[in-house]
Amino acid sequence: MLRLGIVGLPNVGKSTLFNALTAAKAEAANYPFCTVEPNVGMVEVPDTRLDKLAEIVQPKRTVPAVVQFVDIAGLVKGASQGEGLGNKFLQNIRETDAIVHVIRCFADEDVTHVMGQPDPARDKEIIELELALSDLGQVEKRLDKTKRAAKSNDKDALAELPALEAANAALSEGKPLWRAGLDAEQLAQLAGLQLLTAKPVLYAANVTDEELSGEEGQYLKALRAAVAASGENAQIVPFSAKIESELAELPADERVEFLASLGIESAGLDRLIRAGYALLGLDTYFTAGEQEVRAWTIHHGDTAPKAAGVIHTDFEKGFIRAETVAFGDFVTHSGWKGAKEKGVVRSEGKEYVVQDGDVLLFRFNV
Repeated sequence: MLRLGIVGLPNVGKSTLFNALTAAKAEAANYPFCTVEPNVGMVEVPDTRLDKLAEIVQPKRTVPAVVQFVDIAGLVKGASQGEGLGNKFLQNIRETDAIVHVIRCFADEDVTHVMGQPDPARDKEIIELELALSDLGQVEKRLDKTKRAAKSNDKDALAELPALEAANAALSEGKPLWRAGLDAEQLAQLAGLQLLTAKPVLYAANVTDEELSGEEGQYLKALRAAVAASGENAQIVPFSAKIESELAELPADERVEFLASLGIESAGLDRLIRAGYALLGLDTYFTAGEQEVRAWTIHHGDTAPKAAGVIHTDFEKGFIRAETVAFGDFVTHSGWKGAKEKGVVRSEGKEYVVQDGDVLLFRFNV
């Protein structure tokens, strides 16, 4: 399951987006700090392939993959020193896979901005600094403990120390770890600390309705320039919190027509989830039987036993083989029976790397 933590300044559209995405009841109002408890919501991953499989198999139930969104109170400049509500809620997103940084990219006199006027580059920098200072507190505690252990020639401490010192140096300058130039081995040493600025980041740009179907405005262009200047390989997903709110109120069969009337191809939710999957290198495979058709999330490059373990650890431990058919073949030949008759079902072993869209039936023994 993909887990995304939502951060940003107050009044940038975080809670409005969260409410729209999850149909949750997180309070959203036009004043800072209205979200004072972490809000966790589960969102189904839209995937037309799942609907097609269900149409063919006619199972008793259909289960999509899900994304977990965690929304926390807005951060302000000085949060690490206790300004606003402080950064105490950041602990609630340390277990997420990636950070969604919501940035307001429009001006509106009726919607206050905690800093006066929108400035995407400044707003981005404020949140980055607060996340870095929060991480610094985590690293300093660990570094102190590790230094003491290293004096006793503790092998684990000696191995961890260089990574902690490199992270401490970067964070002390207010630099997030995604821009600190740490190598993969150093980041692996720090993984247990669940540092926020070591997580991949997506930017969700809250823009006007017109910008989604027309020319980009000055604020979105400013955000793109700031991300490019920072050297981040981060994707920016424009969305309109207002449109997402309106979509959430509509029945599913009316949403496509509503988007089309605005000249928009897909909802912000769909684009945000797709960007999250791409960012983290995630794929989807399916199981399809009379009882259930289901989508499962795995990492790109996972082998068949690893994919089986997503269902249950016993499937991985006792893995024998995976009956495998590509999604296109499964649909073309109307299910397992037709696919077997046409000889397109393969029996794959432990070394097989599961492909996005594979339909799998695992054989195992425990």
